[in-house]
Amino acid sequence: MAFADPVTLHGQHVLLEPLVHAHATEAHAAVQDGEIWKHWYTAIPAPDQVEAEIVRRLELQARGSMLPFAVRDAQGRFAGMTTYMNIDAAHRRVEIGSTWYRASAQRSGLNTEAKLLLLGHAFERLQCVAVEFRTHWFNFQSRAAITRLGAKQDGVLRNHQIAPNGTLRDTVVFSILQSEWPTVQAHLRYQLDKPRA
Repeated sequence: MAFADPVTLHGQHVLLEPLVHAHATEAHAAVQDGEIWKHWYTAIPAPDQVEAEIVRRLELQARGSMLPFAVRDAQGRFAGMTTYMNIDAAHRRVEIGSTWYRASAQRSGLNTEAKLLLLGHAFERLQCVAVEFRTHWFNFQSRAAITRLGAKQDGVLRNHQIAPNGTLRDTVVFSILQSEWPTVQAHLRYQLDKPRA
């Protein structure tokens, strides 16, 4: 048995199911909602790259370093993808990342509940000691969303990666520790229970 075996996680606003090749058609349609791949600081696949991205994620899963999920909204529509990545079983750590949602699913309860489910599984089932989040310095929307979850910034990895367009990426690293999980969990449940405008 692997440290992080495929699992389906159910919530009120979201369903996370193991990513499979058959999700390609739905993912192709979802990524076109808002043309979200056009943000220069993200690694969201363009419509013609969706199948290759699913193959890449499943190959990393076969190697034990990633556990990819398809994300569905409360109506069962394909909303995007997310993963446990950089899985470190020996040190009981994972990173939640490679996440994207179609534009019409953003700024809803979907992401909050998806993270609640992923964090709960990581801390309660996998017994992780820490969960990381990483994002591009210029992805201000992502940085704000990670902070709203209750993660704390650990630091910035300067010139951490070379982006496809040749620019250098500074990577902002955040984490939530196992000892912080009860408070973060209470915060996320509160956010989900608040009436939405």
